[in-house]
Amino acid sequence: MNELLKNLTEAVGVAGEEKEVRLLIRDLIADHVDEWHVDAMGNLIALKKGTGALDLRVMVDAHMDEVGLIITDYDSNGTLKFSGVGGFDDRALLGKVVQVGPKKLTGVIGARPIHLLNASQRNSVTKIDAMRIDIGAKNKDAASSKINIGDRAAFVTEYEELGPTAVGKSFDNRAGCAALIELLRERPYPFDLIATFTVQEEVGLRGATTATYGVQPDVALILECTPAYDLPNKDDVSPNVALGKGPSIYVMDSGTLQDPRLVSLITQTASDNNIPFQIRRPGGGGTNTAVIQRTRGAIPAATIAVPGRYPHTPAMMINLDDYANVVKLAKATLLNLTTDIVKRN
Repeated sequence: MNELLKNLTEAVGVAGEEKEVRLLIRDLIADHVDEWHVDAMGNLIALKKGTGALDLRVMVDAHMDEVGLIITDYDSNGTLKFSGVGGFDDRALLGKVVQVGPKKLTGVIGARPIHLLNASQRNSVTKIDAMRIDIGAKNKDAASSKINIGDRAAFVTEYEELGPTAVGKSFDNRAGCAALIELLRERPYPFDLIATFTVQEEVGLRGATTATYGVQPDVALILECTPAYDLPNKDDVSPNVALGKGPSIYVMDSGTLQDPRLVSLITQTASDNNIPFQIRRPGGGGTNTAVIQRTRGAIPAATIAVPGRYPHTPAMMINLDDYANVVKLAKATLLNLTTDIVKRN
């Protein structure tokens, strides 16, 4: 059992309320870094001093937050109205158990039963504004005495391993956080490594924006969990990335063109070390790389990700070998960094 992944994924850290995850990570890294602090935004920033062999400030980033729900109002019957925090497919919500507010009260996401729907309603997706969270309160006053407007709700999913596959919530991006923690447990690198465990990625890359401005790195590596679409398909369409085929290396997404020098370094490092990898098909989605590379006078940046099925739902799946190879590839890439690689001619 990977206890690091288990503890991180089962912790609650819906965007804007990442404290539980931040405290957990802080305690896990405290003995492996030279200093750490939490900035005004809530980012956990840690410095691991290097040997001094290279005059570089290298930022490695992983966002702590997860998608979830926020309570917006009460109904007279005691159920809770809510909105999404981060992007959701409404189909993934009905019938799911959630934990609501600081006391983690149990609730169930519900809507009108299928027995009471007409033919048209049965053939359409129930929208989030027609759903409610039921915490067992008998009326509005009872609900408001337990839950405040603005409280977050997170999914309840226990971490489980099914052979080489792990199931859990919030691998996006606790898998990246776990990988960064493992990198910090290594011996000092040739340069100063600044780890940024950032907040509010799922609602607009906000934490990385402020963290990068403060850190002022020379180069950045972003660790993520990227959507895998590798299930059987009636059309002859190759998956963007697949479980079990190694780390996913970004080239382009909706917000970035990855630095080609770093992409080349990552792929060459993987080949030299016999680490399997796959190029993520250019297209939609985005990561903190989008804001990191545009900060101040621009930062060379690239992304390595763990492929994950069913992102932004109550239960994701990753391959544990993919995760281990992300750690291995990230470490080897860092050790192969030189000032010449990021110097512009």
